[in-house]
Amino acid sequence: MKRTGAQTVWECLVREGVKTIFGYPGGAILPTYDAMLDYPIHHVLVRHEQGATHMADGYARASGKVGAAIATSGPGATNMVTGIATAMMDSSPIVCITGQVGSKAIGSDAFQETDVTGVTLPVTKHNYLVTRAEDIARTIREAFYIAASGRPGPVLVDITKDAQQSSCEFDWEAAAPQLPGYRPNLRALPEEFQKALDLINNAKRPLILAGHGILMSGARKQVLEFAERAQVPIAMTLLGLGAIPASHPLNLGMMGMHGEAWVNNAIQQADLLLAFGMRFDDRVTGNIKTYALNAKKIHIEIDPSEINKNVKVDVGIVGDLRETLDELLPGVKSADHSEWIDHINEMKGDTAVRDIQSLPDSGHLYAAHVINDIWHYTSGKAIVVSDVGQHQMWEAQYYKHDDERSLITSGGLGTMGFALPAAIGAKFACPDKEVWVVAGDGGFQMTMAELATIAQENLKINIAIINNGYLGMVRQWQEFFYEKRYAATPMLSPDFVKLADAFDIKGVRVTKRSEVQVAVEEARAHPGTVIMDFRVEQEDSVFPMVPAGADLQAMIRRPKRDVMAETGADESEWDLGATK
Repeated sequence: MKRTGAQTVWECLVREGVKTIFGYPGGAILPTYDAMLDYPIHHVLVRHEQGATHMADGYARASGKVGAAIATSGPGATNMVTGIATAMMDSSPIVCITGQVGSKAIGSDAFQETDVTGVTLPVTKHNYLVTRAEDIARTIREAFYIAASGRPGPVLVDITKDAQQSSCEFDWEAAAPQLPGYRPNLRALPEEFQKALDLINNAKRPLILAGHGILMSGARKQVLEFAERAQVPIAMTLLGLGAIPASHPLNLGMMGMHGEAWVNNAIQQADLLLAFGMRFDDRVTGNIKTYALNAKKIHIEIDPSEINKNVKVDVGIVGDLRETLDELLPGVKSADHSEWIDHINEMKGDTAVRDIQSLPDSGHLYAAHVINDIWHYTSGKAIVVSDVGQHQMWEAQYYKHDDERSLITSGGLGTMGFALPAAIGAKFACPDKEVWVVAGDGGFQMTMAELATIAQENLKINIAIINNGYLGMVRQWQEFFYEKRYAATPMLSPDFVKLADAFDIKGVRVTKRSEVQVAVEEARAHPGTVIMDFRVEQEDSVFPMVPAGADLQAMIRRPKRDVMAETGADESEWDLGATK
């Protein structure tokens, strides 16, 4: 059947299962927008193209499907770059379609012309410039296949305006992906399995490092079977949270810069690390030269370029984690590592007296209290989309994620402004789920224009702004490492309650711990979106903290005296290099 290039775009998207697309129209993509009206795909009009990519990303992470975004050429396309880079760093499958000036005008500096394939080359898994209608169907099919297969990631398809306007025969079957040079389904060699099994079955202090790859491959069942049979405790990366239930007795919690002290110490004392779908990010390892020196290391990873990239391993197994564990599990023997597990549990004892949750209600409102109460009153069942900063780490520490895909956050790129638009995408992916945004006052203001999108789409999202009047994490670094010289971190914010009112959204302000429960419960009961402005303690810090580049066990801990008396602590109380 004959179709214009613009119609072909939608014919393909419908067949790829796209039900919602996030975008912003403009001149070079207008033919495609005009054709959109004849197809059953819901278009969400964003307020900035960065928001469209974060929404597609949030949709992908919440659903496990490919997210889709669309924009025009020039600034429309370049506005997408931050969202594309965010998806790239966290291996999130999205397809971005952009309009381009007519093919004959390319290179002439035409109005709103940008070489977006050149711009996005380093931050896409693959990208295309399409100048003929005949190539659109094949390209879009390839884009979806590449985005979702192997190590997932973003793909951009840039289509010239004349390609959208011209016509050709549309043949879906004939456009099936043919990529002989693309081999995403690599498999490990049998001798690598045997090497791994020898290490696993002889380990005395083994530890699983559980990453995002568990979620991406759907390997929760296999990882739990492995851990329970061999009695191996599990440490989580930030993006791995929720992959294994937080309430599982072998789940130790988060590792790394702001991970639990006992987790980091266990890593340093382990004799075998099993890295499952994680990439040894610098926020996880600290100083590479002193990282887990006593441990043999097995790395199971779908992307061969990650093996030995940051940490040299003893056995590197390339392949899909779920399939690899299915092959490995028959050789894993039952084991008793109770002595090792008891030792880790003993290391937890010291943390309890440092925990901010132990503080009595002194009239101060702490972010940890807010996060913990949101977890408690949502019964841990919400999808929480956190932004980037201190609140992101408190969310990871105090919201206990039992369910898969219940935490969505920008881990690799650390994109402030991610949470609000990504939550919109998550809500479209899971309309029956309770969706919460946890954002700081700084990050929220980066993309708060998307409140208009929420209002226009009549969405129900609960937004918790952890408002401390600072760019909190930067302030914390200035406090710890720059002698409290707070350069450009105190932040004046708008009245968020009045802002909510401007968008016809309910707004609530909370200044006391005793008011948190009422606010959370009112927000959950309210049929529409609610913005909660939590005015928290301004100069609280995230503990523990491994300074950038420091040894993993060299953690800055919350002073014990601070926990017991709340006030009076000074830097001399910091427990550098503590073993607990």
